[in-house]
Amino acid sequence: MPRSPCPAPPASNATPGPAGSAPDSAQAPASTATGQAGDLLARRLARGVGRLFADLGAESLTEVPLKGGRRADVLAIDRKGRVLIAEIKSGPADFRSDNKWPEYQDWCDVFYFAVAEDFPRALLPDSTGLIIADAFSAAIIREAPEQPLASARRKALTLRFARLAAARWRRLSEELGGPAAPPEKDSATDPC
Repeated sequence: MPRSPCPAPPASNATPGPAGSAPDSAQAPASTATGQAGDLLARRLARGVGRLFADLGAESLTEVPLKGGRRADVLAIDRKGRVLIAEIKSGPADFRSDNKWPEYQDWCDVFYFAVAEDFPRALLPDSTGLIIADAFSAAIIREAPEQPLASARRKALTLRFARLAAARWRRLSEELGGPAAPPEKDSATDPC
């Protein structure tokens, strides 16, 4: 079921520099600047996807390592225990250079590509789900076909997800100066 369209990002408060000057990223070599812009866009899209998954009752993590050296851009587990993966593509070149994406389907029940509004959708296969995202929200444009995981793989992924979330929480609380208090329990969203 499609969700509401993504809102437009707020207007930038940036002002152009003096004539002839360029932002720092424009002074970097073209490949570095392009890579940095793609990384920034991917982080923004992942944020929107995470918000969408949370709205749908699934909690997510980014950059989740999988067996075989793969890494899921966004991996979520919903209230039913289903594993969802969203593979972020920052542009056509990112998609064309990635021939490993079919392997991610072996690690989830539901697989989506997540792209920005201006991504040429015709490049993406019809056999996967499609999410249009920005830094603030996301919308499911095409539902992904469900392919249930084997129970042993689901258990291993759930354990990996829990351990990774705990490790990230511990590191964050240490960076903030000590043990962090647990968030207030919300019976509407907390399944435990």
